[in-house]
Amino acid sequence: MSIRTLSALAFGVFLQVAPLPVTAQEPSGAYLAARQAQAAGDFAAAAQYYAQALAQDSSNPAMLENATIAYLALGQLDRADAVAGKIEADGLRSQVAQIALLANETRNAEWDALLARLQDGRGAGDLADGLITAWAYLGKGDMTEALARFDTVAEERGLRSFALYQKALALASVGDFEGADEVFSGDEDGPLQPTRRGVIAWAQVLSQLGEQERALAIIDDTFGTDPDPGIAALRGPLADGETVPFDLISGPQDGVAEVFFSLARALMQEANDEFVLIYARTAELIKPDHIDAVITVAELLEDMGQFDLAIAAYKQVPRDDPSYHLAELGRAEALRRSEKPDAAAEVLDQLAQSYPDLANVHVAAGDLHRAQEDYAAAVDAYDRAITLLEARDNPQWFVHYARAISHERLDHWPEAEADFRSALELNPDHPQVLNYLGYSMVEKRINLDEALGMIERAVATQPNSGYIVDSLGWVYYRLGRYDEAIVQMERAAELMPTDPVVNDHLGDVFWAVDRKAEARFQWRRALSLHESEPSPDLDADRVRRKLKVGLDQVLEDEGAEPLRAVNAVPANN
Repeated sequence: MSIRTLSALAFGVFLQVAPLPVTAQEPSGAYLAARQAQAAGDFAAAAQYYAQALAQDSSNPAMLENATIAYLALGQLDRADAVAGKIEADGLRSQVAQIALLANETRNAEWDALLARLQDGRGAGDLADGLITAWAYLGKGDMTEALARFDTVAEERGLRSFALYQKALALASVGDFEGADEVFSGDEDGPLQPTRRGVIAWAQVLSQLGEQERALAIIDDTFGTDPDPGIAALRGPLADGETVPFDLISGPQDGVAEVFFSLARALMQEANDEFVLIYARTAELIKPDHIDAVITVAELLEDMGQFDLAIAAYKQVPRDDPSYHLAELGRAEALRRSEKPDAAAEVLDQLAQSYPDLANVHVAAGDLHRAQEDYAAAVDAYDRAITLLEARDNPQWFVHYARAISHERLDHWPEAEADFRSALELNPDHPQVLNYLGYSMVEKRINLDEALGMIERAVATQPNSGYIVDSLGWVYYRLGRYDEAIVQMERAAELMPTDPVVNDHLGDVFWAVDRKAEARFQWRRALSLHESEPSPDLDADRVRRKLKVGLDQVLEDEGAEPLRAVNAVPANN
């Protein structure tokens, strides 16, 4: 499937329909408030303000369309359908209104009305309409025409895999599992591109054909031998020789929902979030138990900063669903991002009790504790995660890296260094790991030559990372190579001009080469930046001490080695 082609087709109709005009009588207060709320992604407020505005001007085309968008985004199909009906009754064309009406007709199995809509060009877009037409014919009991329509879409360039997936689902939904397997197997084109839902559907089809071993092989080839709970719930019965039902699609309504969901997932990296949200919400509205659509809606709302709506969406996933843990992880992250860390921690604690053997639950808990600077709790959570991962022979570099940072913050250097080196064994050239370990050794004034080599490798990988360039300048400074340090520090300051630590470091390097006025300027700048946005890595009292007595005296008071003068440039201050 070509994502670029999907994007072009999906956007084609959407962009060909010009925005509906705003009439001169628009009520400015409520309308402007609604537009502002919608621009901010606050669909609840937008819907409220559009309702107020439409009470004063019920035929304003732009407000009718935007109200439909807000209602669909909120998952309120009845309200969206009512407003969309008004748009059509007024003789206007709006794709989002057409989507709302199409979704309602699908949900109510009004196949004749839906086909008439599609034949009149009042659908959801070129790609979606062809597939929805096929499902509508299936809804009318005309399987021959339905298959022909799927085949027609499959002939379009770049869309074959996408259309054949829908065709396979349609065949399986009417009990033609042999035909569905032929499509999934791809006798002519090779197997269809594996997606999570596609593999689940194919495994269910094979189970219905009594081919449990083949189903297991496909699952293991795709997801490995340590799958998530959702896949494990499917794999377990298959491994026991049981026949699992085909329940991914139960009929044409589910098929239309699958069209909208598949489009939403395919377009997530191409289209704006609001556009994709409408498609994902439509899938959910047609099939409320489409859990993947529900989670996609929640993820999109979270990305848009609508945390309360995202949290509500995540909570729709039932506790007994195999994807419940994913929804709860998402809810915890949305709570954290909405500045409710205690609520997020409570969610993760309960999840860890329910899923004690899921490493990613403990990783999420560790990440939350680390973000809250509770490093001891973070280490405990990462310990549990690493134990589980190692038991499954599935070590992950990031978990060692995250635990290393937590140990380093607790001043547990031997443990931190061991974890940093474990992370590098698993991912030898990762620039963040190289930089963090290298910089930490520089700060501790140990293994400076090794640290230099690590940081130079990190800079080679990410030459425009201000943090890494700063580390390179700092290790040159520690080695007494001040002229090289200045080059890198000035480069770091260009890349990160508002970082207080970078400016503080640049001040130290200036002092080392006897450019004392410039050094004091950088220290003052570091303090000013720190006051505006405090940095946990800047010792403000030490900076003030440097301004008062100079860096040489501070180093002497700390019992540190004095600055070297071998590479110093002549004074110019």
